[in-house]
Amino acid sequence: MAEDCIIRKVIVPNRQGLHARPADMFVKEALKYQCQVEIQRDSLKVSGKSILDVMTLAAEQGTELTILATGPDAESAVDALVDVVNRFIEEDEEENEF
Repeated sequence: MAEDCIIRKVIVPNRQGLHARPADMFVKEALKYQCQVEIQRDSLKVSGKSILDVMTLAAEQGTELTILATGPDAESAVDALVDVVNRFIEEDEEENEF
């Protein structure tokens, strides 16, 4: 029996895009789960558990990304990862406070 793949689309909300800090946040969250996690931009699909892979997406503000997860905790992983992406905007705003 094939495992279901959970797929969710997100838009990169912060002005700085998917730079090192948000990519690190994403990967750290993805590593908490047993399932396979991938993130896709257009035709480029990479491992969501590798910071180097995630950085190759070069996702700027407004970029649509697709998060895909397959495995026993896929739904929980995708929910958490969507939340991480949505929190990027908060991180961006905090960086710009004086």
